[in-house]
Amino acid sequence: MPAVTIETINTIPLRIPLDTWAPPPMFAGKPRTHVEMFLVRVKTSNGVVGWGECYGSSLPLLNAVFDAWVKHLAIGQDPTDKTLTARLERLLHGMGRAGSTLHAISGLDIALWDIRGKLEGVSVSKLLGGAKRKRVETYASLLQYNGVLEHVKRNTERALEQGYRHIKLHEKTAEAVAASRAVAGPDIPIMVDTNCAWLPGEANGPVAAMGASKPFWVEEPIWPPEDFESLAALRKATGVPLAMGENATGVLDFRKMVAAGATDFVQPSIVKIGGLTNLWQVATEAEKAGVTCVPHAFFFGPGYLATLHAIACKERDAPLERLFADVAFTAYSKTVPNVNGAVEVPEDRPGLGADPEDELISRFRI
Repeated sequence: MPAVTIETINTIPLRIPLDTWAPPPMFAGKPRTHVEMFLVRVKTSNGVVGWGECYGSSLPLLNAVFDAWVKHLAIGQDPTDKTLTARLERLLHGMGRAGSTLHAISGLDIALWDIRGKLEGVSVSKLLGGAKRKRVETYASLLQYNGVLEHVKRNTERALEQGYRHIKLHEKTAEAVAASRAVAGPDIPIMVDTNCAWLPGEANGPVAAMGASKPFWVEEPIWPPEDFESLAALRKATGVPLAMGENATGVLDFRKMVAAGATDFVQPSIVKIGGLTNLWQVATEAEKAGVTCVPHAFFFGPGYLATLHAIACKERDAPLERLFADVAFTAYSKTVPNVNGAVEVPEDRPGLGADPEDELISRFRI
């Protein structure tokens, strides 16, 4: 019987309307009225199809990366070779150790895990060693409301009404955190993503002020995000738990942040960091060192499902991020639904457990 190989790789960019129940936040200099998704469809020589996802905001660059480099390097290779994407990282390191090159490899890697599960007839959870939990709680990841307390309060309440018991804000003021806390009460974990708001000398006061509202963590408070020495000093000075890693440039960054004592939580983003292979390595190493992995997952395609499997299997429990807004089409709403702030792990289905819906692709493909 001939060996199975990668036969085709197709990329599918999507743009889906988004309603944040408030004026759209600015992202990369433009109002965020849509969410971008970049799907990767990999077909093997025996007809098995796997689905991956890249960081959607890199959409303008990703087709070029796939067409110029990834396709001709990956087509004809063995999809069960677990070292394939690591070799691609090394082969393409001259094109950049992060950014769109690594984002593209991330999408391919996720698709290959989906294929391996389908070839073996088992879930990705089984490939990772088996699920330690069958149900994973989700957290409502609110959009940025630029400190407008009315929007913070209203949407915190909206998330609680929908069954969420974990809230994340994208705000920069202690007043916004306090407003959310006033609505949520004392027992709901509230995370705060500041998106690298301050230079090292500016962060102590704002983060300490947020501490009065008992945030579960404050995320990426310092620019640049790899200044782990300053982050460790901030963590020690304020006593406020910190989280980071969405913008890490590779597995080594996570080793450095943990070794520096910079963080309480690591947040690899599966669509940016090199896919499930690298995310699993980060989670395993960090949790052995006593730091909890709570992956970044501000997306909802195959990368979301792959992150769900990883959380289900890793040593420490953690909630799964869920973009909280009205999206014109929510992927997997029937096959892997989010119900009352939690999702069941599709551990009894091969691969990731579900494929992107035809309607999603037909309606929103660019």
